[in-house]
Amino acid sequence: MDTHVKVADRQVMVRQNSAAKYKKLRSALTIGAFVAPAIIIYTVYVLFPIISTLMYSFYKWDGMGVGVFVGLQNYIDLFKDAIFWRALTNNTWVVLTSVFAQIPLGLVMALMLFAPIKGIKFFGSVYFFPFLMSTVAIGLLWVLMFDPINGIINSIINLFGFENVSWLSETNTALFAVLLVIVWQFSPFYMILFKAAIVGISDELYEAAEIDGANPFQKFFKITLPLLMPTIVSSSILAIVGSLKAFDIFYIMTGGGPNHGTELLGTYMFKQAFINFNMGYASAIAFVMFFLALFVTIIIQVMDHLRKKKGAYGI
Repeated sequence: MDTHVKVADRQVMVRQNSAAKYKKLRSALTIGAFVAPAIIIYTVYVLFPIISTLMYSFYKWDGMGVGVFVGLQNYIDLFKDAIFWRALTNNTWVVLTSVFAQIPLGLVMALMLFAPIKGIKFFGSVYFFPFLMSTVAIGLLWVLMFDPINGIINSIINLFGFENVSWLSETNTALFAVLLVIVWQFSPFYMILFKAAIVGISDELYEAAEIDGANPFQKFFKITLPLLMPTIVSSSILAIVGSLKAFDIFYIMTGGGPNHGTELLGTYMFKQAFINFNMGYASAIAFVMFFLALFVTIIIQVMDHLRKKKGAYGI
């Protein structure tokens, strides 16, 4: 009798285990079916180009014939290239401008949208307008504004007794002029990010701070800024990665000139690939850009993780 009961119990357990395994397998297949399209698209459009770029960087190739394997020679030549270092320096200036000008200005603009000022919603639309414009249109617009003879910028400085400046044709001013345009164009993007983050902060925190007698500056530095730190970190990553791969506005306004004064890694890569037809060398530049962006992103993420772990901003 007991033997039959044990056998029956074992059969029930086997059926239950089989049902559980089938349920897990079905769940895994369902998840795989939903995830597979994203993995395929990511592999085809992200991983494969990265790996291909790395492979091409080991060849001397004009983009049409059969490439000649040269190993690390492209990278050796790259690190001896003065123009590459000039472009990297200019990219560094773009990164610094993006992080220390665009992001703070975007935060200030976002805070202004919450000020008790009549018609502030209209100004919010005006602030965001530059980001909605085409980069080509922005480049051409500012080229006209920086015109050394008829440009509005020189007309304004003439009112203060200064002489005309050839903003985009002088090495000392060209980079500054394009950086000014970049700040004007992309600050509204960070304004929107900060505005969304500020809306998510509970009013109860500010009410409690007012009861404790906190002034506006104390509320900003003790409540608003700490709670905005995740957004600031994300914005910094976007700004740095975007700055390292910057291309369009510089190519439209200056083409990397004068005398490589506004040359970036992106513009230099484009010239090597599609003007000099040196695809292997251009691939080496592209992979260096990818490596720098990845390295900086990892550093920021690690620092952010350590700060969260220490409770640096209470989240």
